[in-house]
Amino acid sequence: MQTFLGLPKSKPGDVAAGGIAIIGASNATPYQPGTPSHAEQGPAAIRAASQRYADWHEHFDFDVDGQLLNANFGPVVDTGDVACDPATPEHNRSKIEEAVSSVVRAGAIPVVLGGDDSVPIPVISAYRNDGPVWIVQVDAHLDWRHERFGERLGWSSPMRRASEMPWVSGMVQIGLRGVGSASRGDVDDAKAWGARIVTARRIHAAGMEAALGHVPPGANVIISLDLDALDPAFMPGVAAQVPGGLTYWQIIDLFDGLAARCRIVGCAIVELAPQLDVNGVSGVTAARIACNAISAIGQSRETD
Repeated sequence: MQTFLGLPKSKPGDVAAGGIAIIGASNATPYQPGTPSHAEQGPAAIRAASQRYADWHEHFDFDVDGQLLNANFGPVVDTGDVACDPATPEHNRSKIEEAVSSVVRAGAIPVVLGGDDSVPIPVISAYRNDGPVWIVQVDAHLDWRHERFGERLGWSSPMRRASEMPWVSGMVQIGLRGVGSASRGDVDDAKAWGARIVTARRIHAAGMEAALGHVPPGANVIISLDLDALDPAFMPGVAAQVPGGLTYWQIIDLFDGLAARCRIVGCAIVELAPQLDVNGVSGVTAARIACNAISAIGQSRETD
């Protein structure tokens, strides 16, 4: 298996304290029972796109104004893929939660590469003994459905399920736009629970500060980033393209702002569908976002 950035391999439970661990999760709960996720090849595509930087760990990265991999961040490793089978969603969720929990218990920070947008449910579940946490969701969609087609743990429901977890203290939802599966009742429920909703239009008008101001200083934050949050011009390789999305630079602004304001304790980057990509641009952009997430995690630790 190619590792992300050519990083050393490790098992989740063997990650060094203070380190960062890449985890691949190709399937959680499929859209249709027994059918592979449309984003099943997402983790492999992100790893493949990252290979162009595999020999450049000590090179200067202008996006983060520093070295691509800073030794001060602690050891960064790749723990491989969680064994997922679209025919066994309950097993998939259990194994994803177990892998993330192992990394967190070791005192390290997981960066999960998906996989469909049901993957964040077991990722956030893994923090049940390590809360409280805030969720910063970056997505074109609200993801507050009670169920869709009878499935409560699918890709329309991760933020609804997160809101039911006692260790989740708050939520900021960034980049929403267009029409998705959410009803007016879902939006009302999200607002009534306390979710701070900052649309893509608002970000374009006021900048990322419009969202960052809702994150409590010093909070422990899990980033849940669905790649369809980005505009299709930058991220065509997703299943639910919606015009008017965020830019690559706005994602960097978000990461920088979170790193200066709080402690990033986890990140899930999901929904890359490489079969829908154009000239590999989505894979490269997703790989760069993952690099930026690693940098932001390291910077947030330095500002503790």
